[in-house]
Amino acid sequence: MTGTTATPGPRADMVRNRRLLLQAATEAFAEHGTEASMGEIAQRAGLAKGTVFRHFASKEDLLAAIMLQLLDRLIGTAERLVEADDAATALREFMTDGVEALATDRAFCEVIGRPSLEHSGVRDAIGRLCDAAEALAARAREEGTVRADITGTDIVLLLGGIHQTAAPLLTAQPQAWRRYLELALDGLRTTGAGTLPHRPPRHLHLTDLPGDA
Repeated sequence: MTGTTATPGPRADMVRNRRLLLQAATEAFAEHGTEASMGEIAQRAGLAKGTVFRHFASKEDLLAAIMLQLLDRLIGTAERLVEADDAATALREFMTDGVEALATDRAFCEVIGRPSLEHSGVRDAIGRLCDAAEALAARAREEGTVRADITGTDIVLLLGGIHQTAAPLLTAQPQAWRRYLELALDGLRTTGAGTLPHRPPRHLHLTDLPGDA
């Protein structure tokens, strides 16, 4: 047989189009938040608007896919770091990665901080993120490098809290979040730690957060 180039089949085209859409949506949501339109995303991807809806029935479904990518990345980071020799350094690296994701991706922050997106996959992924963070926190507690009453859910909530504290500064000072991350890390340490005035959360229930009314 002479050398000919095989034409990608329908399945390959679907995989390619989905990848292009997710990349375009990630960029659009990161720049403009969840107000970015499906038409803009299609244009960025170089695809017809109808192609977007063949892959994602609604903007909520597309947002869920983006959130799952980001959450899976953070879960993967936590699962990798739990094997590190130095538990305190591992926890620091995880929190740095998490806050940086929030600081550079507006869509991630909007959905995690105000979870109006009713998607079971995203909710399950946030639960898995809390579990993965708990594994890191448990190792640091055992090592004696963080407070004995810190939980993985505390850590996940702190990621959003650190970002929200720095948010007013980020346009002019994109790295300002690092200051507040250090303040939070100082608060996690055992040295000079007092008793916290409220019981630790057992798990992160999204219905407890604002925005689900």
